[in-house]
Amino acid sequence: MKILVPVKRVIDYNVKVRVRSDGRGVDLTSTKMSINPFDEIAMEQAILLREAGIASEVIAVSCGVAACQETLRTAMAIGADRAVLVETDAELQPLSVAKLLFAVVRTEGPQLVILGKQAIDDDASQTGQMLAALLDWPQATCASKVVIGDREGRKLATVTREVDGGLEILEIGLPAIVTADLRLNTPRYVTLPNIMKAKKKPLAVIKPADLGVDITPRLKTVTVAEPLQRSAGVIVADVVQLIDKLRNEAKVIE
Repeated sequence: MKILVPVKRVIDYNVKVRVRSDGRGVDLTSTKMSINPFDEIAMEQAILLREAGIASEVIAVSCGVAACQETLRTAMAIGADRAVLVETDAELQPLSVAKLLFAVVRTEGPQLVILGKQAIDDDASQTGQMLAALLDWPQATCASKVVIGDREGRKLATVTREVDGGLEILEIGLPAIVTADLRLNTPRYVTLPNIMKAKKKPLAVIKPADLGVDITPRLKTVTVAEPLQRSAGVIVADVVQLIDKLRNEAKVIE
């Protein structure tokens, strides 16, 4: 079984994001970039399935600028067998990425696609669902556990999801789309020997035009602004004063 894992290059989660002076985006100058944490979890799950003898090959794919090769090398250091970069300098929105991934899936023919449930830069949480719709494949989102099995000669994925009322268990036939939640696993530490091995693994670079995909943006960013600063708290003497402030100043109770 072949598994495809899309990975996205994002601002490292430890970095404080700075808004550009023109308000049209965030400042990436000298900013540390890394693999999207949820995609790293997805990659770890794919490697675990390969180590269990369920998957035969794990392919990492990324869409974006040439620097995304670094992200793919990290994915291969985690354990991916090879990588594909759909290189473009154009702005990529979730629908465009889903269309590019759709074309890659048609070319590579995986039986399972595991993505992070969302990217930490835009928090859109749309690409996996859009890809499932384009492929007309079953999907299971926000997975906290994935088990691959067989029934009557057909491969099935049993996916556990954490919901407000407890746990929801879905059973879907392969090929399928699964998006990874935070509790699915803990990604392994990337060792120096694996980083060196990743440099020798194959990485193919293609263009959106090679896939016949139109990536023209459908959405326009009007403005980007930092969150409002949180105001200082107020110390109250007793419950009576607290209720008075909630009723007369904050006006959150009657």
